[in-house]
Amino acid sequence: MTFFKNLQKLLGQNIREYGMYIALLVIMAIFAITTDGIFISSRNISNLINQTGYIAVLAVGMTLVIVIRHIDLSVGYLSGFLGALAAIAMADPKVISSGMNMPVGVVILMVLALGTIAGLLIAFLVADLGIPAFVATLAGWLGYRGALQLVTAGTGTIIINNEIFNAFSNDFIPDIPGLDFLPGVHKLTLLLGVLAIILLVIGQIRDRKTKTSYGFEVLPMDMFILKLAFMTVLLAGITWIMAGYNGLSWTVVIVLVVVGIYDFITAHTVLGRHIYAVGGNPEAAELSGISVKKITYMVFGSMGMLSALSGILYASRFKSATTTAGAGLEFDAITAAFIGGVSPAGGIGKVIGSLIGALVMGSLSSGMNLMNIDISIQYIVKAAVLAIAVIFDVATRNKGK
Repeated sequence: MTFFKNLQKLLGQNIREYGMYIALLVIMAIFAITTDGIFISSRNISNLINQTGYIAVLAVGMTLVIVIRHIDLSVGYLSGFLGALAAIAMADPKVISSGMNMPVGVVILMVLALGTIAGLLIAFLVADLGIPAFVATLAGWLGYRGALQLVTAGTGTIIINNEIFNAFSNDFIPDIPGLDFLPGVHKLTLLLGVLAIILLVIGQIRDRKTKTSYGFEVLPMDMFILKLAFMTVLLAGITWIMAGYNGLSWTVVIVLVVVGIYDFITAHTVLGRHIYAVGGNPEAAELSGISVKKITYMVFGSMGMLSALSGILYASRFKSATTTAGAGLEFDAITAAFIGGVSPAGGIGKVIGSLIGALVMGSLSSGMNLMNIDISIQYIVKAAVLAIAVIFDVATRNKGK
């Protein structure tokens, strides 16, 4: 009886955090049954994760923007515009008159820098001029949409022939040569999965010991073991599925690096604590010595940089840049952030949650496509999921009060 009481207490106190994991598992189970297992095949899961990559990157940045009580509607077309600039910069002048035939490394750094500058410009409008973020970023949405159409007006579609650039979203990490056991399975992916599980277990145990030494409340031992077992099985399952089809893609590697860096910043640094303090109560944060203006600049600058990275992944995925590139990505990112547990009221939300939210959105699209569900119905289903996520947030906040 004690075990079930602890389990009920654990779910009750952490329903916001665990609810999205449960929702993802339920969605995947439903589509696995309705598609006769095709949905959870290694090939489909690999494609799903690759298609989710550029949305997940945007969702990470959007999480922090919403946490500090703002919104950014410009990121979709900003991503498309910067992806088009990357395509033009790498293009051969003999093929495209505006092409510059620049090295891919220089192009990536240039695009990331331009994205950061674009984010800082939005921050200036919001933090210094006092323009509401909704209005400032709506202006950005219109401006970048026009800029995208302007730079692609001559050709409509700019084909990207750079193999290194296209590899970011279409190629996989190499396997360990010379190993004959488990044919058809990517050994390096398995090895990295085992290493990740070991690091996860060690990290969780250390975190528990640290909290205990400072007198913080920790989970009962049976619940801690259950949580650790669940995370281990989940990670092992994902690793095995990915290893069954070419292994980890470079998109997954990039997304995991981004999520890892931002999760560390938000959870273990002073900057992260300041971001949540500003989101929780900007006036109190300012009185406590935290510069709300500086945090706004950092968050929007970061959002611009991640928009550029998303644009790179998007252009790499489709090996081209078009006049409609990035359309609607801002809404996918916002939806993923809300589903991942970010509160519209600000101050609450985790980076890892935004990744799960992106996977929920990607799973819904992939599963419904496999079931040949009409696109109009798909939009209605996604709308319902978003509404449920926001209603759930309001209900849990009211319960907390």
